[in-house]
Amino acid sequence: MQDGCASQAMSRYNAARRDCGVGRTMIASKDLETWAGYLLDHSLGGISADDWVMIKGEAVCWPLMAVLERRVIEAGGVPDVYLVPPNNERGRVWSATMARSGNDAQLARIPEWHRARYERMNKYVEVLGAEDPAQFMGLTAEQSQALAASDRPFANIRLAANWVITLFPTAASAEMEGMDFQTYERFIVGASTTDPRPLLEAEEKLVPVIEGGKTIRIVTEHPHTSRELVLELNISRGRAVMSYGLRNFPDGEIFTSPDASSARGEIFVDLPVNYGGNDIRGMYLRFEDGRIVEYSADEGHDHLAAIIETDEGSHRLGEVALGMNPGLDRVLKHPLFVEKVGGTLHIAIGASYENCYLDDPGTDEGKAEIERLVSAGVINRSSQHVDIVTDFRPGGAGRSVHIDGVELAPNNGVWEVVG
Repeated sequence: MQDGCASQAMSRYNAARRDCGVGRTMIASKDLETWAGYLLDHSLGGISADDWVMIKGEAVCWPLMAVLERRVIEAGGVPDVYLVPPNNERGRVWSATMARSGNDAQLARIPEWHRARYERMNKYVEVLGAEDPAQFMGLTAEQSQALAASDRPFANIRLAANWVITLFPTAASAEMEGMDFQTYERFIVGASTTDPRPLLEAEEKLVPVIEGGKTIRIVTEHPHTSRELVLELNISRGRAVMSYGLRNFPDGEIFTSPDASSARGEIFVDLPVNYGGNDIRGMYLRFEDGRIVEYSADEGHDHLAAIIETDEGSHRLGEVALGMNPGLDRVLKHPLFVEKVGGTLHIAIGASYENCYLDDPGTDEGKAEIERLVSAGVINRSSQHVDIVTDFRPGGAGRSVHIDGVELAPNNGVWEVVG
């Protein structure tokens, strides 16, 4: 069954390539090998005979998934290839069909084999890329929230493993971005076959500033009123996490989780993001005592509302980060790419990252400390974690960023200390 789906996916992929015009070629084998090598050897730290690796994605992503599967086998590991139905966004526990037609009792009857499958793997590669996003679009807020809530326990299992996420170019994604397939594919493949390790040097310079700071002050300008907006977050409890291809690929960010009770003020988020196949852009958020108390969007307001109104935790922030990849010179709507663009800043609505507080939150002592921080309102728990991005490059809504009076600003796509 899996081979049949894969064959159909390859046929669709080749058909999409044939429609691309003069000079059409499939992704070169050497590029797929390079890409898979970075994911398995750099991001996951290599594969051994002790590893059980989940490789998850839609059948349309099979060209890369096939190389990953083979290389895991060649390294002595065991691949668990999880082919995602096209009506299921990112292989959640339930599809959009269950959200539309199922009831609460059905949503609660999660198969034991599904949990066992997740608990068995210790390394995880997710290949994003949708064949037909329309199949999981158009859900009501309640339906989207029910899917997110059902899937959160499995997202937590994934986050506790060694994991990485990447994006495979599909015709549907190119259309969503308003790009022709060839241009889109070249951009994705080029970014995904570039060595991410040089990003580390620039990120290392910011670690002392973030970890030594107490408050980050973010100033943006509302484009409709020209009013200056100020958002302040307490980052004194969190650690700076450098991201250079270990979790997302391509990559390039340095992030931390703020005190979830600390956000005060306002922010305008100008870069578009696509959530569940729906565009959201031009977002305004106002916070009091850590909680979003007012929000709007120029486009996709209902979709923003569906995110924020999911649960209590989705009214708070779980992350603040600086985009550090100067090579991503084209802004895509896909969050995996837009949040990494050098010279941007993003915040995440929803869950905090536990590894921003402890080296090993999985130990008994770590779990106890995490629960203490949750009870204190520092760590945020939510079914959501949605990154939204403000542009601090010329022409964007971003105006300034300070950590305890130290100014940070982008220089040729890399954030640096000013002065």
